[in-house]
Amino acid sequence: MSDTETANQQANQPQFALQRVYVKDASLETPAGAKAFTQPWQPEVNLEMNTRTNALDENHHEVVLTLTVTAKNAEETAFLVEVQQAGIFLVAGIEGPELHHTLGAFCPNLLFPYAREAVDNFVTKASFPPLMLAPVNFDALYAQQMQQRAAQEGNAEAH
Repeated sequence: MSDTETANQQANQPQFALQRVYVKDASLETPAGAKAFTQPWQPEVNLEMNTRTNALDENHHEVVLTLTVTAKNAEETAFLVEVQQAGIFLVAGIEGPELHHTLGAFCPNLLFPYAREAVDNFVTKASFPPLMLAPVNFDALYAQQMQQRAAQEGNAEAH
C-alpha cells in the first residue's frame, strides 16, 4: 500500500481527540454568609446539569458542561456554585446520530471529573466541608433525553 493510500484510508477513519479542557465560567455565592457556619451542618444538596455544544469548524467542537450546585442548610442557602467546564474536541468521520451521541454524552462524561474537582475546590475554599459529587451516567441521561424528545415529537404529530 502506498503512502497516499494509507493517508486516504486514515482520513476516512473516525477520529476523536480531546484537545483542550478549560473553565469557561465559574461563580460562588454564600448568601447566608457567616450564619452558615454557626448552625449544625446538615445540608440538602441539589445538582443541576446542562450541556451545550458549539461547532468551531467542520471537525472541532466546543462542549460546555454546566454544573450548578446549591446547598441549603436549615432552609437557607448556604452556598451556590456554578462551573462551566468546557472542552475543545476534534471529531472527524463521525456523523448523524453518532456525532450527536458523542457530543451529548461521551464528551460531557470526559469533562465531568474536571467540573467536579472545580466545584469541590470552590466549596472547600469557601470553608465548607468537601463536596464530592457522585459520578453521573451521561449515556443514560442522553438516552432519557432522546426518549423524551421522541415522545414530544410524537405528541406534536398527533395533534
